[in-house]
Amino acid sequence: MSLVVRLRESFWFVPALFCLAGGAAAQGLVALDRRLPDNIAFIQVGASGSRDLLGAIAGSMLAVASTTFSITIAVLALSSSTYGPRLVRNFMADRSNQVVLGVFVSTFLYALLVLRSVRADGDDGPGFVPHLAVSVAVLFAVVAIGVLVYFIHHISDSIQVTTLARRVREELHACVDRLYPEEMGAGSRARERAPDEDNVLADVARDGIPVPAPGNGYLQGLDEDELISLAVARDVIVLLRTRPGEYVVEDQQVALLWPAAHVDADTVPAVLDTLRIANVRNPNGDVDFAVQQLEEMAVRALSPSTNDPYTAINALDDLSTGLARMAERPQPSERRYDGDGQLRVVAPRVGLTDLLDRVFDAMRLYALEHPIVLHHTLTVGERVAHRSKDPTVHGNLMTNTELLIEAYVRTEPQPHDLERLRRHADRLAALTS
Repeated sequence: MSLVVRLRESFWFVPALFCLAGGAAAQGLVALDRRLPDNIAFIQVGASGSRDLLGAIAGSMLAVASTTFSITIAVLALSSSTYGPRLVRNFMADRSNQVVLGVFVSTFLYALLVLRSVRADGDDGPGFVPHLAVSVAVLFAVVAIGVLVYFIHHISDSIQVTTLARRVREELHACVDRLYPEEMGAGSRARERAPDEDNVLADVARDGIPVPAPGNGYLQGLDEDELISLAVARDVIVLLRTRPGEYVVEDQQVALLWPAAHVDADTVPAVLDTLRIANVRNPNGDVDFAVQQLEEMAVRALSPSTNDPYTAINALDDLSTGLARMAERPQPSERRYDGDGQLRVVAPRVGLTDLLDRVFDAMRLYALEHPIVLHHTLTVGERVAHRSKDPTVHGNLMTNTELLIEAYVRTEPQPHDLERLRRHADRLAALTS
């Protein structure tokens, strides 16, 4: 994961920026107060009153920050147990939660720094009360009250299943747009292969120099453009042995480089720099993970302890929008070429049929007791079939539909329910014929 993405999804970065801004504002306004007349401030109280006011603001902000943090942790625990632990990162990456915490802790820090500058007559020197800075502290406190009201509304809205599903759906759409763009570069398009290309790849698999994984973790993604540029600069072919979302262990072969004569000591580290291996998966470069989050939401909703098929239907609806979006896009070739048409990188990636298999398999295992969810699973297939013109995708949908019907038959359902599901399957079959 890139540094920018890690900072955006961290819970501390935005509050840290707010604290820096609050500290700078306190120092700047106190310095300005020393140069301005006292009568420009809205609030003018003595040293004792200023200390009491600033102390009250600082104490209340710290208490409110602690309370909001506790509420956030409680919401994380609830969402993790109900909808899946992988959704926790959505709360941590929620910019509103970060800003709310930043407002409270920065107001606390601001009041504390202004408080230390207040001097009464006889306190180790001439008295000084930064009236302007104290007035701004009161303004910050008023803003914090509004932020607290907003936070209560926001956190109540954020635990609703529709809000959670919408966030994951937006991540899925962004990932599809990033990995399967409507307009692809020349290196991404499928093209007629050279007659000896398969033989070359056989040589790469047999004689290539292995690139070992530097540690254990998930391949979050890779910079394909940078990898192609590297392959052109070193005049090598890079054959990736894994794809985003897969777990690799230390020293596992993640790639092969060929020919060996063009590989020097710097080539392997340079290739590893284009790969992002971390302890957790991330939907930014891993479309399979984005699909898995909505799939997990549906599966958990179907568990006996939850028994909420309508949440599963909601998750399938959001999932279908991403799969349909992917179905109408051209599928990038795993073989990437340079400007001269020479093969440079082979990067396997998740295909639409892989994702359809995942969704239908999950519903075939967990949704057999919920006919309405089975019908909605077929509706997902219909939405994909409407958008896709790929016969492979259509064949995949028919295979998965047949498996779904067979599994449902083994549960010995009511004849009426089975007949309705068969009719729905026939409608899907009509779209794929």
